[in-house]
Amino acid sequence: MRNAFAATITELASTDDRIVLLSGDIGNRLFDAFKEHHPSRFYNCGVAEGNMTGMAAGLAMCGLKPFTYTITPFGTTRVMEQIRIDVCYHNLPVTIVGTGSGLSYASLGPTHHSVEDVAFLRAIPNMTVVCPADVEEVRAALVAILKIDGPVYLRLGKKGEPIVHKERPAMVIGRGLTVREGSDVCILGLGNMVATSLETAALLEGLGVSAKVVSMHTPKPLDGELLCEVLSRFAIVAVVEEHSRIGGLGSAVAEWAAAREARTTARLMSFGTPDLFLPETGGQKYLRKRFGLTPEVISQEIHRAYRAAKQA
Repeated sequence: MRNAFAATITELASTDDRIVLLSGDIGNRLFDAFKEHHPSRFYNCGVAEGNMTGMAAGLAMCGLKPFTYTITPFGTTRVMEQIRIDVCYHNLPVTIVGTGSGLSYASLGPTHHSVEDVAFLRAIPNMTVVCPADVEEVRAALVAILKIDGPVYLRLGKKGEPIVHKERPAMVIGRGLTVREGSDVCILGLGNMVATSLETAALLEGLGVSAKVVSMHTPKPLDGELLCEVLSRFAIVAVVEEHSRIGGLGSAVAEWAAAREARTTARLMSFGTPDLFLPETGGQKYLRKRFGLTPEVISQEIHRAYRAAKQA
């Protein structure tokens, strides 16, 4: 995803001279092309993420469209006050780009895990939260984000995420993308877990259960029209995310349903990380397995719940 971001932001900056890129002392080689073509619009801000965010706010006040880029916990959790007061309070068009989100940096331990970021940032007024599923959604998201006149959080994986779309989708902020049709259950995948959701759907098909899969790339604002449809149509609606079950997409969907008098017949299920700091190290695949975020485990749980719902 980060390579797609670098290539696309460089391309877009060629036709939009408002784009400015600020880096928190990472991605220097990644942004060689950007620096070559737009040398006056790239700033390496060093290991000073608070200053970087404040700089971005000032540039936005001057009519520019700044993008800050660094490893997710350092560009979000470490600088929450600057995001809240400098950027969101003034409703400025700053895009905070977090790379290596979720468990991408699993082997570096909890300091580098980012499984609370969606919860933090969607709670701040004026903030839009976008979590692309693959490189094609990254490219589409950047085009869509440039149309937003306010703060955005763009949550990226690291690299090597599976391809979900064969071509660039027509992405609209706040509207989910159906990537597989189904009739029995619906899986709402967030970001890099959409590929896992598709694998889950394939396993469910082998068990005789037809699963619709949606890339719910915008946990804020939510796609209310889609939620009305799936919560009234399907027996099971399952959220799958590489994020804490507290405050993420699953929480957002439950909050949305509780606040409305919509007809809801579905059982809502949530698959994410538990409420703990894991005192173990290992790769992303290891931690996903440790937390039950695998197609095998998720499909078994959904299948069990679906059978129970049909027997009720």
